[in-house]
Amino acid sequence: MKPDTTSGCPFHAAAVPRPLDQSRAPSIWPPGPAPGLTGWGLLRAMSRDPLGSLERWRRQHGDVVHLRIWPEHQVVLTDPALVRELLITQHEQLVRWERGIAVMSQLHGRSVLTAEGPLWLARRQALQPAFTPKASQSYVPVIATAAQQAFAGWRAGEEGWPIEQAFTSLGMDVILRTMFSSAIDADARLAERAVHTVSVAGNAEMYWPASWPDWMPWKAPKRRAMRVLRGLIERHVTARLALAQEEWPADLLTRLLALHRTDPAAWPLRAVQDECMTAFLAGHETAAATLTWWAWCMAANPAAQTAAREEVDSVLQGRVPAASDLPQLGHLKRTLQETLRLYPAAPVLLTRRTRQPIALGGWRFPARTMFTVPVGLLQRDPRLFPEPEAFRPERFAGDASDRVRGAWMPFGTGPRVCIGQHLALAEMTVIAAMFLQRFTVRPRDNMAPPEPVFNITLRPREPLRLVLERREA
Repeated sequence: MKPDTTSGCPFHAAAVPRPLDQSRAPSIWPPGPAPGLTGWGLLRAMSRDPLGSLERWRRQHGDVVHLRIWPEHQVVLTDPALVRELLITQHEQLVRWERGIAVMSQLHGRSVLTAEGPLWLARRQALQPAFTPKASQSYVPVIATAAQQAFAGWRAGEEGWPIEQAFTSLGMDVILRTMFSSAIDADARLAERAVHTVSVAGNAEMYWPASWPDWMPWKAPKRRAMRVLRGLIERHVTARLALAQEEWPADLLTRLLALHRTDPAAWPLRAVQDECMTAFLAGHETAAATLTWWAWCMAANPAAQTAAREEVDSVLQGRVPAASDLPQLGHLKRTLQETLRLYPAAPVLLTRRTRQPIALGGWRFPARTMFTVPVGLLQRDPRLFPEPEAFRPERFAGDASDRVRGAWMPFGTGPRVCIGQHLALAEMTVIAAMFLQRFTVRPRDNMAPPEPVFNITLRPREPLRLVLERREA
């Protein structure tokens, strides 16, 4: 007989947290779906519909679900208090899932995203000054320039403007300017397709303990995509090194090359290229995916769109936003927060593994237990967010923001929280404000809501197209 596990959430008013029961033996696991002989059927279900499968098992078994997938024991957590205890309090007892890191390292190398232990800590500490709130706000003029140029070419009045593709191009332009002081070009547009190809391939590979080697004939699209992305990074690094150092612009690549010049043993050129790749991929993808979903939320919720536009008009008075304007755009920021709640770019955090036995939520888990945190489910929990499917930016207003803080973690939490979160939020706020200055947006006639699909990041299954109407000057 399986022991009870708490299904109540300590963030819910009616929930009463249970005291930690240290008497449970490590061999006693929380409830979960029947694994069959190997549990690989559970793995197959997750590969086909990860969020749907995890939501079904949560409904059936509670906030702590055990998946026996031979040879692993995996635990799915959807209780925010337990998630924070795991990722913050017990952080030092965790490493990221080896298979996921192996797949991601094919492109990211040993960057801050994939490194562990002392190497990760050294990389994180060296990069942190470039991503503080103040440093992130210094890029606002660059972001605004990219947005201004992009929006000048957006066409209104068509049956459906390819807004997802347009925001992806804009996000890539922004990251190229902030990283390399370079505007988007033909190579970068090739990279847009390459990013999608490697994301789909990587997502598929993660669900299995091994992959066919990349030289297999059917993997030719992945090989080409990786060559495109690596070539893009290498060309920018090579071009920068060909300049005299006093000519280097103040961007992320210069910061990384300064680390290389100061300590080439700790920061070889390969490390510089790895960090550039991670910043390039993560930096544009999070913003582009979120702005795509934000545009849909604005189109589907015209009252929220009107309120955000009126705030932008009142604060900016037609000006290009400056860093000092961002704190005054509170309602606009809340629309982005609510979008990130409904459609987090990373709806499932990278799985962690325990290095030694731990106690968590009344359970005692042995070493090598794997933990999965589906942020996308946690942020749609009706116990935490009443009417969870509704778009309600006021959830993040005033005291309400404190009540949801522990359950809202689209950038993760703890020491591994996304290093670029401040830059991403600044970028999205500037672009969203400038978009509302120029356009209104609505769904196409008889348009069904876009279906989310998870390929490393959360995107619409079909490329999103919306109707733009240009505002009168």
